[in-house]
Amino acid sequence: MLGINRKLEQLESDGTIIRVGLVGAGQMGRGMVSQIESMKGMRVVVTADIVLENVKLAYERAGVPKDEVIETDELSKAADAIQAGKVVATGDAELVTALSEVDVVVDATGIPNIGAKIAWDAILNKKHIVMLNVEADVTVGPLLKQMADACGVVYTGSAGDEPGAVMELYDFADALGFEVVALGKGKNNPLNVEANPQTAAEEAKRKGASPKMLASFQDGTKTMVEMTAVANATGFLPDKPGMNGFVGTVEELPAIFRRKEEGGQVENERIVEYINGVAPGVFAIVKSDKEEVNHEMTYLSMGEGPNYVLYRPYHLTSLETPISIARAHLYHEATIAPWQGLQAETVAVAKKDLAAGEFLDSIGGFTVYGTILTVTDAKEKGALPIGLVDAHVQVKRPIKKGEIITYDDVEQKKESTIWRLRRIQDETLVGKRELEAKV
Repeated sequence: MLGINRKLEQLESDGTIIRVGLVGAGQMGRGMVSQIESMKGMRVVVTADIVLENVKLAYERAGVPKDEVIETDELSKAADAIQAGKVVATGDAELVTALSEVDVVVDATGIPNIGAKIAWDAILNKKHIVMLNVEADVTVGPLLKQMADACGVVYTGSAGDEPGAVMELYDFADALGFEVVALGKGKNNPLNVEANPQTAAEEAKRKGASPKMLASFQDGTKTMVEMTAVANATGFLPDKPGMNGFVGTVEELPAIFRRKEEGGQVENERIVEYINGVAPGVFAIVKSDKEEVNHEMTYLSMGEGPNYVLYRPYHLTSLETPISIARAHLYHEATIAPWQGLQAETVAVAKKDLAAGEFLDSIGGFTVYGTILTVTDAKEKGALPIGLVDAHVQVKRPIKKGEIITYDDVEQKKESTIWRLRRIQDETLVGKRELEAKV
């Protein structure tokens, strides 16, 4: 991240910029557009959303004059507008991935199936793809990364999203030779697995947020998904199904993450976890076997050891996404990606009693929430990944509240991109891993 400002200044002084294409002009997308308009060497040259007014509002709030915003779904007209120094508003996401005038695509839709399609199209069109869609990433990210590698482009999660912020701490500690004991994030609301858009509506209205999005935070799905992304990037695993969800302060974290036999609260090391009480921050728990390092850490007021906490008290969500855009374009580097393949899975759990013939809805809805398992446990149970849940998935048998939903429990009534990609991923990447293990 260091020096990106100077690299971007140099780009602009050389008369060029990083041309960004955005899909999704909701809260996250609008914030990113405004942030980038304040930067040198980068611009969001085209934005797509099914509600065109969202795109126009994003550019208006970013200070882009109305006569510089060209509305079109035509490829040639959009290309001409960008070449003339204007920006494009469109309702067609495929236009964003097809334009040769776009260098990096950002998915800010938050919908797993749409995100998978955007990433697939961007990679096939030889464009770097930045995912503000962790739900899609934990479902088909390993396959998308393999595709991106083969096509010579970068597939990456976003800086500012909590997995990206955790990864920055991990990379820092790991590069310095610390032993990393645990990686985690704070949860800023009590876990309520029954939360739904109706129960979240009043708070969502106060905060100006989507009730469904807020419900996905409250029911824990978002936290499970985020730590699944960290697991797939690092190989760290949940200490137990669903993680522990301890309560504690930053100062208490080093002691919490000692093994139980050492007076702590965890069974294992190299784990992912969430803590109630340290939101909105992220953390890494580290230790060293070197006497001089421990002496220096104590001298630096990092605690008495043996564990120490590295804590970042903020993450700026999509406002930091430009850092990942720049890293992908300038250095061909990902902020976070599933480098370790599938290590964990966020699986669907019934939020209420479900009847045979009932259709599931979506993440943050009324029918399911997500919980994290190791991929071994998920595979043994035949558990349904949360990213495959949508309104075209029908329940085949009665399922009790709190039960993990399996592939055998449901029937897909309409084929979707993310189901196709997941099938390919399971048949290729998982099969390859099992073959290598036998050899």
